Amino acid sequence: MTIEQVIQRIREVGIIPVVRAANAVDAGHAVDAVQAGGIPIVEITLTVPDAPSLIRQLVKSHGDKVLIGAGTVLTAEQANACLDAGAQFLVSPGLSIAVLETAERRTTLAIPGALSPTEIMSATSQGAKLLKIFPCGSLGGAKYLKSLRGPFPNLSFIPTGGVNASNAAELLAAGAFALGIGSELVDPAALREGKFDKISGAARELVEAVQSARRNS
Repeated sequence: MTIEQVIQRIREVGIIPVVRAANAVDAGHAVDAVQAGGIPIVEITLTVPDAPSLIRQLVKSHGDKVLIGAGTVLTAEQANACLDAGAQFLVSPGLSIAVLETAERRTTLAIPGALSPTEIMSATSQGAKLLKIFPCGSLGGAKYLKSLRGPFPNLSFIPTGGVNASNAAELLAAGAFALGIGSELVDPAALREGKFDKISGAARELVEAVQSARRNS
């Protein structure tokens, strides 16, 4: 897929599930559960042991149905490893120019993290097309996002941190391009206990919240 096609897919779905897990097996179960709940996108964080190998496996098994990205990408070396494994987009918690440059050379979407106006300006000056606003919930959630839309009305923000089904509509109304969501969706306890239906149910609830918010906008 091209960068624009990946951006369009993220726009259509409106949700990027962030998968953190203690091991690759649990992460794989999380991907299956999220997909069963109607979300065909996942971000596998590099905090999962041997994440590039997992990404490679998931691209082979799910790549025709699920958009698979890599998260917590901090360095050019990590970016290259994930792209070699087949990751279709990269996400960072902060701004790494090296990651952005690596993604650009390899014609892949990189979504840097930013929080302050200065960080947002720095990221966009490096060509970032989408911006992860993290940790958005810690600075006021929808109120903070709306305040950023004032000086940056044409930028595409993905609030992450503190996002859930109950505040999805508020964040979308405040101008979110899509929502990044981690433990509120991929519940660590549910994953450890094998309660995958709980994760699928949370995914369905979030999908409905996003679709309802968009219908009513």
